[in-house]
Amino acid sequence: MKKPLRILTITLLSILLVIVSIGCYAAISFQSAKEDSEAELPAINKNFTGDEQTSDKELTVMVVGNDSRDDDEDQGRSDTLMVGHYDGKTKQPKLISIMRDSYLTFPDGGLDKINAAYAYGGAQMTKEVLNINFDLPINYYVVMDFKEFSDIIDELYPKGVKIDAEKDINLDGVDIFKGEQTMHGNTLLQYARFRMDEEGDFGRVRRQQQVMDALISQSKDLIPIWELPQVAGKIVGKIDTNVPTSLFIDLAKDFLTGKVKPLDSLSVPIEDSWNFNDDTPSGSVIELDAQKNAEAIQSFLKDN
Repeated sequence: MKKPLRILTITLLSILLVIVSIGCYAAISFQSAKEDSEAELPAINKNFTGDEQTSDKELTVMVVGNDSRDDDEDQGRSDTLMVGHYDGKTKQPKLISIMRDSYLTFPDGGLDKINAAYAYGGAQMTKEVLNINFDLPINYYVVMDFKEFSDIIDELYPKGVKIDAEKDINLDGVDIFKGEQTMHGNTLLQYARFRMDEEGDFGRVRRQQQVMDALISQSKDLIPIWELPQVAGKIVGKIDTNVPTSLFIDLAKDFLTGKVKPLDSLSVPIEDSWNFNDDTPSGSVIELDAQKNAEAIQSFLKDN
């Protein structure tokens, strides 16, 4: 073998060895971190079937937030429901927040609050309710307890998250004062979940979207890329999700390298499409025009 060819072969083999070694290290780091932090996950979501992706560059992820401290009446119901959409081609993240008291049609034809769907049939039924009422396809799901949210924020944002708090808030022993400040996990959680005022869930959804916008805009350069597998493993071990590991890491790379555009948000129900009704079998609910909101959602997702 001629010397230049031998040098080229050795160089290529060395590069291949480095790539394989990095891949093995990443896989081992991810799995080890996942096992160390793995929580006992509920069996309710094992039969989840995601809708087919309309494009290999676009995906929708349903995010369900549970508050394990809820009273007996709401035990097992979703406290927060959001749908994230990401276009890998345009790098545009979008967020749809759905009010927990939205009165929607269920698979059996009956009506109930959307937050009851998770208690009745987990992520699968919640997905079906979104399919039926809004023609909204769901590819993947993430279910997270509020305590885990707080831990994940502290893991990803050790220096905290900068937030311009819109009002004074006191919840679960945490005092938050209006104005710009840096919040760590538990404080950020209380800011996002507060709804004990005249705005109720409407104000809370607005603050949740503010928090999500801050998380995305401040995600660049949070951690070195080589630490991503280990951090991703810790996070995946704390949540219930069917998002594939490879996809999870690919998405994280886009956000951590600052490749994504600013977050676009939509609240459902939209303006002038709903009213309160205190006289239903489900108690006080938000009755909405499902068709009008479905059209708003489709338009929101198509607009890049």
